[in-house]
Amino acid sequence: MYLTKEKKQEIFEKYGKSNTDTGSTEGQIALFSYRISHLTEHLKSNRKDYSTQHALIKLVGKRRSLLDYLKKKDIARYRTLIAELGIRK
Repeated sequence: MYLTKEKKQEIFEKYGKSNTDTGSTEGQIALFSYRISHLTEHLKSNRKDYSTQHALIKLVGKRRSLLDYLKKKDIARYRTLIAELGIRK
């Protein structure tokens, strides 16, 4: 399994407020980014896996809506997060 309990805690500890705070916007965006990068790598070798492609598109949309929410609430946190994660607008 690519996303273990320890990896999730590490992501939330780095980007969230703590490793148990799974509801923070920054933590969720970081987790979605990790999952998106994993699915992208999977699709590079399995081009015809359409269910994974559909899941990837849904994840990108969820991350985009969370990024829009964060941008509306606090532009400074938004800018630091996209700089850390390497997401381009």
